[in-house]
Amino acid sequence: MKELLFRILREAGQVQKESFRKTHSIDIKESISSVVTEVDLRCDQIISDAIRREFPTHNILTEESGLTDHGSRFTWVIDPLDGTSNFAAGIPWFGVLIAFFENDLPILAGAYLPMDDLLYFAESGKGASLNGISLKIEHAVLRDSLVGFAIDYTEDVGFLNCGMNLYQLLIMNARNVRCTNSLVDLMMVADGSMGGSINMCTKIWDIAAPWLIIRESGGTMRDVYNQELKFELGEKHILQNYSIMAGFIPLLDEISIAQTKR
Repeated sequence: MKELLFRILREAGQVQKESFRKTHSIDIKESISSVVTEVDLRCDQIISDAIRREFPTHNILTEESGLTDHGSRFTWVIDPLDGTSNFAAGIPWFGVLIAFFENDLPILAGAYLPMDDLLYFAESGKGASLNGISLKIEHAVLRDSLVGFAIDYTEDVGFLNCGMNLYQLLIMNARNVRCTNSLVDLMMVADGSMGGSINMCTKIWDIAAPWLIIRESGGTMRDVYNQELKFELGEKHILQNYSIMAGFIPLLDEISIAQTKR
């Protein structure tokens, strides 16, 4: 399964690299913040077809094709092109995310950034790596750290205000705030470039692989209310929104403490 994971990450990433900064068909999905191109669909098919050939009884959940449920305890959760808006705009902040679940927990995870040939990998209980080199999140405090923050279009003004309050908190307490609104933010947490990242609008395929990679690097991912995440793969749960924060554990505790003081 690891061999397949590495292969399909790179195959989809190569398609993205070869298609970068070319003309694409762009369609809006559920909101102006969510778009899809023909490259998303092509990568989705490449990955899904490869899994079906080698593991035909496994479940597959992808952003573009939804859930194929064979009743297996094993499920592949896939974002074939994370950062589509960046890709479509010619900004090199995009890549492939794949997590392999046993029941409701990721046990293998990979993320690939094709423009820089960066492959992140994690196996439950066995650590995480970047291009084969072990990852370990070092000590970080909020005032000395860059922190990612992202939020998408929403008509829920209360939810938007909650996000803006968190953004203000970061501006006032962190070294500075950055945003690619893609897997790049979370991978920079895993490799220690950023101390933490908050994203108010994610789905399971956006965060399942980063969840394991960051945890195996020595960090954690929680919801913005400081509660543990619980993944559910059933049809009625797959469109659930996750508002998450990820990073070095004491740094996330700093954010939570600052929230309670506001």
